[in-house]
Amino acid sequence: MLPPMPGPVALVGAGEFLAPMVEFDRGLLAAIGRSRPRVVILPTASAPDGEAVFRRWAEKGVDHFVALGAEVEPVLVRTAEEGHDDGALQAVGEADLIYLSGGDPRHLRAVLDGSPLGAAITGAHARGAVVAGCSAGAMAIAGRTMDFRSLPKLRLPLPLPIRWPNGLGLAGGVAVLPHYDAFPETFSALIALQAPRGTVVIGIDEETAVVARNGAWQVHGRGRVTVWRGRRRERYRKGEAFLA
Repeated sequence: MLPPMPGPVALVGAGEFLAPMVEFDRGLLAAIGRSRPRVVILPTASAPDGEAVFRRWAEKGVDHFVALGAEVEPVLVRTAEEGHDDGALQAVGEADLIYLSGGDPRHLRAVLDGSPLGAAITGAHARGAVVAGCSAGAMAIAGRTMDFRSLPKLRLPLPLPIRWPNGLGLAGGVAVLPHYDAFPETFSALIALQAPRGTVVIGIDEETAVVARNGAWQVHGRGRVTVWRGRRRERYRKGEAFLA
């Protein structure tokens, strides 16, 4: 018997659970091949913004995927301690699609690293589940994440210097710059050029996604995907594919 193949990885620049992403998410569900795919929503990255925001993202994810015909369960993990919950780990382990929404990438990484939740996601992906991340979620499931310094009171990201800790590694050798079209490209280029040697930096516009299947990445959505390989920059649009 052949071992299971890892599932697709979907990285979204911004816009999770909104109308512009319906076509894309419907395609993710159709590729699973089940009449009612099991979807898990993980709003963990939004927990630092307060309980109301955290619950709202969970509800938005449930409503969005239920409308697309899926069986949906929100997994309400806010902290690393809650990431040890057996029910949460079981839900992730049984899911056909695991969706990590946006928020604070540093907090999300701490929860995934500090609990069995990260290993549960990796295990589900290894047996064939789709893993999708938007914004902070996309950053966390890549090979590398970015850890910015901030101005203490304004919480503004500073492009120098940047730490590049490991992510879950479901997109090995890749780091993600979400919301790419929301910032001047000179700012984004300054970040991308600091990436560790051999790291491919993928800048994803809002309401835009890339999906990795069998080693190739394909672009979906309204915007562009910008790929940085050292100082070399490449652009791709909907339907185009590239290797990372």
